[in-house]
Amino acid sequence: MSHLGGKTVPELGRDFDKLADQLRDSLCYDDNKPDFRELDLGSPVSPLRTGQQGLTTTTTTTTTTTTTTSSSSGSSRSVSGRNTSNATARRSESGMNSHSGELSGSSETSPTASTGNIKPGQIRSKSNTAATQPLIYSGQSAVNSPPLNVLPTGNICPSGKVIKTGMAMNRSSRTDVLGSGSGNYGHGSIMRGGGVGTVPVTAFKSGAFEPSNTFGNRGNASDLMRKTMGNSEPEEVKRVANEMYKKGHFLEALSLYDKAIALSPANAAYWSNRAAALTALGRVGEAVKECEEAVRLDPNYGRAHQRLASLLLRVGHVENARKHLCFPGQPQDLTELQKLQAVERHLSKCTDARRIRDWRSALREADDAIAAGADFSPQLFMCRVEALLKLHQLDDAESSLSVVPKLEPCTNSSQIKFFGMLAEAYLYFVQAQMEMALGRFDNAVTAAEKAGQIDPRNVEVSVLLSNVRLVARARARGNDLFKSERFTEACSAYGDGLRLDPSNSVLYCNRAACWFKLGRWESSVEDCDQALSIQPNYIKALLRRAASNSKLERWAEAVRDYEVLRRELPDDNDVAESLFHAQVALKKSHGEEVYNMKFGGEVEEVSTLEQFRAAISLPGISVVHFKMASNLQCKQISPFVDALSGRYPSINFLKVDINESPVIANAENVRIVPTFKIYKNGSRVKELMCPTREMLEHSVRHYSF
Repeated sequence: MSHLGGKTVPELGRDFDKLADQLRDSLCYDDNKPDFRELDLGSPVSPLRTGQQGLTTTTTTTTTTTTTTSSSSGSSRSVSGRNTSNATARRSESGMNSHSGELSGSSETSPTASTGNIKPGQIRSKSNTAATQPLIYSGQSAVNSPPLNVLPTGNICPSGKVIKTGMAMNRSSRTDVLGSGSGNYGHGSIMRGGGVGTVPVTAFKSGAFEPSNTFGNRGNASDLMRKTMGNSEPEEVKRVANEMYKKGHFLEALSLYDKAIALSPANAAYWSNRAAALTALGRVGEAVKECEEAVRLDPNYGRAHQRLASLLLRVGHVENARKHLCFPGQPQDLTELQKLQAVERHLSKCTDARRIRDWRSALREADDAIAAGADFSPQLFMCRVEALLKLHQLDDAESSLSVVPKLEPCTNSSQIKFFGMLAEAYLYFVQAQMEMALGRFDNAVTAAEKAGQIDPRNVEVSVLLSNVRLVARARARGNDLFKSERFTEACSAYGDGLRLDPSNSVLYCNRAACWFKLGRWESSVEDCDQALSIQPNYIKALLRRAASNSKLERWAEAVRDYEVLRRELPDDNDVAESLFHAQVALKKSHGEEVYNMKFGGEVEEVSTLEQFRAAISLPGISVVHFKMASNLQCKQISPFVDALSGRYPSINFLKVDINESPVIANAENVRIVPTFKIYKNGSRVKELMCPTREMLEHSVRHYSF
């Protein structure tokens, strides 16, 4: 048997097991508490120094003794001493910066520590505390090299055996490690039965381990909120607000920043932090005002200038953003500067394109400016609306109008100009044009007047206001003349409006109605064409053009418009009947024989093969119900078929009793009832055997279009 240092290997093993048992029995533990209250998750290893700071067991190849340098009380001091020294370090750092409570980082919606601040998951080591404070490595950069006698944090194994951790070891001296057998060191608890337990984790912030019963969840956040709101120490309120912000509880953070400001209204950091919370909530305009207040309170507050520059760039105030971004004595953020230059470049090109009425280029450059960083600029979004309006894409313009950011005027923005007019005036300027295009003339006048009040000296605004008033007056006069059946004069009045606003689809459609009343159907079609070229889905213009084409016996054109209207207005019986008659007239115009001129409303019974073939040959859709009087399913579904015939009057509904008309049943090869067959212009397009009501109506609705 081999010996080592005077002892056999079994004896060494027994000594080691004994040592481990003594060590485990001497430790104090609780059932469901983590080993350490504060962990660094950047690295799985936290080195503990010898003496009172840690627990170390060292065995070397040149000695025959095993020494321990601490006890359970020493281990406890290691934990408590670390928390105390960390807190002291944080307090000492806060005294170095007048705005130590500032949420910092380049991203407004996700604040992270900037240079000079403690980062989440990392505790700064200072040379004057290195001797008394255990080092914690973040995994980003090593401050000091770990000593050879290193213990990973974790759990003591019940058997006391050594579990390999994969750590690099010195060949001449090795460290026996009490490990957890897992790469996630420090996440478990020592259990009374010798097993290893785990604690659910909700968040790890600032290097601290937080079990699920902390304010990581919304319920406990509310409890902490109530406690903190009663606190009269602004710094403590701010500290909790920062934690709420980091966890994504922005409304709670905002309330706490309000509380801190109420306690200490002259602290610029509180206002700047409140701006960060408002930004995260999408309230960018309010955030700008808070940053402006922070800068007013402390004109040399660099972080507030930086945040304000970022916000001003988002709202499109490029010149003001540049002033705060290039603030003297503050290092420039190159990323923000590049964004600013890109927005400035696209905005300049957009202005040039708008000046020469190149609306496609203006639209493209506005989109590029928004994508480059001005993503909360109402003026750029309204420029999109204006360009789409001028390109006769009214539906797209209306959709774009609904997503324009809502932004209150900023404190220093009253004289900012867009496209040569004051920024706020431009919003009303475009709105007035949009209201005119949609036929809301009174609203257009109101918007144009607001633009005139904001920027009365601007030529574009003055011209628009004058035109809007004249067009609205012409339209009102035309409407009054139409009601008085003075159609020729009404045509003239609408024409006056069109000379001032030649792209107004409403005025074209109104004049088309006058031409129709005067029997001038060709002119009516022409004005409807103009209206539809501006607004392709204009229902009134489609109706008037279809009616005018019917008067001109242009049945193909009439059927085409009525089919579009049928899709747009599926429940309109007048449209359905007009389509039916236009289809019949079209079939007749082609020399085809047409039977049964009845338009829907009831189910017609067919008994002979000749009747059947004539009925399904009608223009449009025919639905045939093959049934038996004695069949229960047929009895149950027949009332529903009657209801469908009233609901879809343009469809020809038929019924055939296969017992009374076996010739039709044999010709159509019907063996099962109820069976439904759908025909279009005499050709079968669908067959349904024993369908549900939902399935039957779905098919009828589909083919009705």
